[in-house]
Amino acid sequence: MPRADAQRNIDALLAAAEEEFAARGVDVNVRAIATRACVGTATLYRHFPLRSDLVAAVFRREVDACAAEAPKFAATHDPGEALELWIQRYARFIAGKRGLAATLHSGDPAFQALPGYFQQRLGPALQALLDAAVAAGAIRDGVDPIDLLAAVAKLSVPRPEPMTPLARIGPGLSVEPVVSHHQRRQEHANAETSGSLRDQVRRSGCDQATGARSGRR
Repeated sequence: MPRADAQRNIDALLAAAEEEFAARGVDVNVRAIATRACVGTATLYRHFPLRSDLVAAVFRREVDACAAEAPKFAATHDPGEALELWIQRYARFIAGKRGLAATLHSGDPAFQALPGYFQQRLGPALQALLDAAVAAGAIRDGVDPIDLLAAVAKLSVPRPEPMTPLARIGPGLSVEPVVSHHQRRQEHANAETSGSLRDQVRRSGCDQATGARSGRR
């Protein structure tokens, strides 16, 4: 298990990579990730020797975060509303996967387990929400969670031009890459699928972040 300071660096790197991937795609320069995390590139490579290691770790982190929202919504909202809120959360997760299609098609062994991980974490999370909504009479019975995940994924990301292959992350479930000149279309699609989504990310200066980490050592 990593030391506390090492774990803080890992967490900072994953958070920074998640933001950079969403803004610029998974091919962003690793120096930009290290700079945002307020660590050196040597620290980045010590924890993630290959870019694929970092991409896979960020993907798992985001899948885990999305899955964790399901029981939170279920505990604080009516079943139908909880299902709707989680679908919006999932749509935002999918819409932020710029460049993931080409990456998953790369054949890198680091990505082979991601489709199974995606289904194992998100499938049961959505199934629990569906079951509760059915019991409450909010939706009809018989909705397959994987089919619903696939349908939402296809509606959540604008189709790029020229056409590029879909990256399959499960049976019938794909993520399309988003290119920079379609950023405005992506933002419009996100607004439609997530309602009144507003960016809550607040960035701290590197000196403040580094000082905070050092103070906790």
